[in-house]
Amino acid sequence: MKILSVNAGSSSLKFTLIELPSREVLASGLFEKIGMNNSQYTIKYNGEKIVKECELKDHSIAVSKLIDELLDNKIVNSLEEIEGVGHRILHGGQEFTKSILLDEDILKRIEKYNELGPLHNPANIMGVRAFMKVLPKVKNVGVFDTTFHQTMKEENYLYPVPYEWYTKYGIRKYGFHGTSHRFIYKTISEYLKRDNLKVISCHIGNGGSLCAIDSGNVIDTSMGFTPLAGIMMGTRSGDIDPSIIPFVMNKTGLTAEEVVNELNKKSGLLGVTGISSDSRDIEQAANEGDEKAILAQKMYAQKIANYIAMYNNLLNGADVITLTAGVGENSKTMREMIIDRIQSLGVKLDKTKNDFRGEFRLISTDDSKIPVYVVPTNEELMIAIDTMELIS
Repeated sequence: MKILSVNAGSSSLKFTLIELPSREVLASGLFEKIGMNNSQYTIKYNGEKIVKECELKDHSIAVSKLIDELLDNKIVNSLEEIEGVGHRILHGGQEFTKSILLDEDILKRIEKYNELGPLHNPANIMGVRAFMKVLPKVKNVGVFDTTFHQTMKEENYLYPVPYEWYTKYGIRKYGFHGTSHRFIYKTISEYLKRDNLKVISCHIGNGGSLCAIDSGNVIDTSMGFTPLAGIMMGTRSGDIDPSIIPFVMNKTGLTAEEVVNELNKKSGLLGVTGISSDSRDIEQAANEGDEKAILAQKMYAQKIANYIAMYNNLLNGADVITLTAGVGENSKTMREMIIDRIQSLGVKLDKTKNDFRGEFRLISTDDSKIPVYVVPTNEELMIAIDTMELIS
């Protein structure tokens, strides 16, 4: 069964074509600058790489180009081979507690949550409608970033604010990266042959979140009402004192929206260093002695370590800690810095085992109280699996 796994942005369309149940990636690619000048796309398949510039007025044209390339390059022989399209959708509110088959009525219900995910939800839905238009006979499935976290209990998802804010406006912790955390839990549980694991899942990339999971249920997660909360990230501040916002407004004349934009796009690693939001650039600058880069690395590692310690307490002792995403999978330096800061939990790093990039591997010592694994994430595969199960 061939499934397209899709993540549509406001001006982009990322896709992976996966054969299931073998999990073989047949093709992947990215359409960029949709609706803008100098739009282009890249498609990789069978060791080949196609890069083309063309006018992409909207997502429907991008989808049509994608289908043409799949057919022209014999990646599929006919459209009938594509049996489903799975879509990453950021926000399903409290209503959508699992992945779901999509139709126009469902999309209108999802649109109610656009105000909770204004940068992502409208674009995600736009992508769904583009595929519905170009491939009207193919079933579409929505896989939400928020659904995995819907198992949290009230004491963990509610904020200590007037309760009517929750009942009237839906203000609560929703959590994000749920598809990744779910994939990590599924992978480590299958590897360790246990379905009752207590896992601290650390998704640390340009965006980052941690998740405390007990037997497949989310106990707590670091992102909140929006993805701005939690740990320090590439350009996001993570948790700060909310009084900073009106203070900066008074000092600078910025609006609340402008200050929040700075917290989302100009803070985190970029804000502290002034160099970059990419941890690789920060690591290089730190190695060259840049003081702000060294400071940012210390802050980043400490904030992640703090959440790990808190979640270990919440779980009454974790069975395993997992590190994933761009930084977790590829930066041996940051992995070491984080583990150095949780030694009070009895966690010990094996530096020899830690000397690698992008593989599934145990990196803690044999006598570490909590084993630590690097587990590469695969949200595209998780979306494809959900899609296959629903359309079957």
